[in-house]
Amino acid sequence: MTDTALPPPRRWYQFWKRTAVVGAPAEPLPEFLDDGKPPPKPFWRRWAFWWRAMLSTFVALFAWLTITAPLSKSLEPIVPPQITLLAANGEAIARNGAIVDRPVKAGTLPAHVKQAFIAIEDRRFYSHWGIDPRGLARAAWSNVAGSSGTQGGSTITQQFAKFTFLNSERSYSRKAREMLIAFWLEAWLTKDEILERYLSNVYFGDNVYGLRAASLYYFYRQPERLTLPQSIMLAGLVQAPSRLAPTHNYAAAEKRARLVLKSMVSAGFLDQANANALQMPKLDVRRRQELPTGTYFADWVMPSARAAVENAHGEQSLKTTLDIRLQRAARTAIGRAGLGTAQAAIVAMKPDGQVVAMIGGQSYSASAFNRVSQARRQPGSTFKLFVYLAALQSGMSPDSIVDDSPITEGPYQPKNYGDSYRGKITLREAFAKSSNVATVRLFQQLGAWRIITLARNLGVASALANDNSLALGSSGTTLLELTSAYAAVAANKWPIVPYGIPKEEPGLYERWFGSENSFDANVHNGMLDMLNAVVNRGTGKAAALNIKSYGKTGTSQDNKDALFVGFAGDLVVGVWVGNDDNSPLKGVTGSGLPARIWRDFMGLAIKGAAPVPPAPKPRPKPAPVPEPGFNLPDLTNSTFPIGIDDAEVRTGDDPGIKVKADVLGAKVDLDISTDQLTITKGDDAPRNRQ
Repeated sequence: MTDTALPPPRRWYQFWKRTAVVGAPAEPLPEFLDDGKPPPKPFWRRWAFWWRAMLSTFVALFAWLTITAPLSKSLEPIVPPQITLLAANGEAIARNGAIVDRPVKAGTLPAHVKQAFIAIEDRRFYSHWGIDPRGLARAAWSNVAGSSGTQGGSTITQQFAKFTFLNSERSYSRKAREMLIAFWLEAWLTKDEILERYLSNVYFGDNVYGLRAASLYYFYRQPERLTLPQSIMLAGLVQAPSRLAPTHNYAAAEKRARLVLKSMVSAGFLDQANANALQMPKLDVRRRQELPTGTYFADWVMPSARAAVENAHGEQSLKTTLDIRLQRAARTAIGRAGLGTAQAAIVAMKPDGQVVAMIGGQSYSASAFNRVSQARRQPGSTFKLFVYLAALQSGMSPDSIVDDSPITEGPYQPKNYGDSYRGKITLREAFAKSSNVATVRLFQQLGAWRIITLARNLGVASALANDNSLALGSSGTTLLELTSAYAAVAANKWPIVPYGIPKEEPGLYERWFGSENSFDANVHNGMLDMLNAVVNRGTGKAAALNIKSYGKTGTSQDNKDALFVGFAGDLVVGVWVGNDDNSPLKGVTGSGLPARIWRDFMGLAIKGAAPVPPAPKPRPKPAPVPEPGFNLPDLTNSTFPIGIDDAEVRTGDDPGIKVKADVLGAKVDLDISTDQLTITKGDDAPRNRQ
């Protein structure tokens, strides 16, 4: 027996290869082919490389889709669902987002609902594999001929692939990806699963997404109870939802609905007699948008609200930390400040960072730019908080001495406001009077790194310049960051992160092993001492309240920004005034308008905090008019005008003076002797002076 080698086994993908029989004689070629040349290879062998390349590419793309386009994404809403924000007391304050509701189930929908969409969008939906060649050919012919048809070239599967996994880019590459994803969806999902996902996400106009939300919005009924007329109108909206929305253009929606009806007859879903008898549906729109879609506070808190309900379907209501009463007080304080064309912002929070009021400008409708959280403006002297905190942490006290004389050396030579200098003064006085030169000397002594690190720890995330001007607030920060830093002092813990969605109570682990820090008692008490001195006898006297209060004024270079940030009771409040174009404020400093806005807000917000106006000075009582010839009242310390007509001086044994005078309009004779004054009624006739 001859020992021969076996041929290698044929793999499943090598279907074009033949297995040769070892030792078998070669079959002779037919005579008409016996030309001495080898026979041509079969076509499948000639194209073997390309078949392998195409198959490998398809497998790679399929694997790529499995990783980058997870099937679970098709179950998520394609737009953020609508969220209604509530104040802390439950009052609705804003509503934002699309109207989205729960997904529908194909098995629970009436047959005519599914038939209406299939007839107008994809008549062969249940027979193709995601791509409809006839539909593509018809759409291409329509584009060439310029005619209008009842259907487009994309199948329902392709449309679902496009708005779930792709963008609205118009290109051949996007179309190719759409087809590939359609094949992938058809391989993994049943037809009913594809249909119900499509119906649950498609856009119906008026910011409404999904069949359930649309049926409730336009007809106030669940999709499981939709009538045939209602179904055909909703199916017709999908082509151009913004233009065809029946709330705005019912005539166009009705015209499109009749085209859907015609398609249902052509597809065999409905006979012509019933189609002719069908009446168009009446709308039942009960929902009206009465709440604003945004406010300064709502815009700021919305990202946190979205994160809280990221996997939810349908409208969500979420309670916030906003206090309606305090929000109105903030609006009142800004409204009566007499700002003119200038802008103002105010934010109020609890010492733990819970934001209870926020006004980002004079008018949200005129400008939605939030000057509390978005504007980075120079904080001026309010930034001195970090310098003096660092000084206290270094071992100094409010009674430590600092030099308040002019700086005459070095490239940076700041001046005090009004060129007022006091020589050797305490830290308390330097902070209360907002001495620039004393603060810069402290900054140079402590080092920029210490102040920047402290500001970062207390929540200032904005870029900070590493130079001496930082001591006077030359680097821009947001009012929210600055107020959070003052809240850290009020609470004696840091960092304080402002929040607008109520937090869950911390667990035992968080309470014991949390990352909160606190100031040393001497540091904290010393900072409170200096902040209180600002309000009592420093630059912040205009912010003084009837209760103990703490704060700091701030004015940036050239009076472009004016601020007051402080706390009293259980509120920490920051106020900023300035122009959006960064032009100087005329005659406005932090000790003026911002301090008064802060005081007015606190007076409205905290019971008993409003400053008691000083009692008016009593007016001097007018001198009584004497009646000649009668007993006069006590005229001690009284002053009144007198006109002298004549006077006679007596000498000798009876010295004295006799005067004829006009006293408060009465003619009297005054006889003044050594021991008495005699007043008698004089002659009313005018006397001639000599």
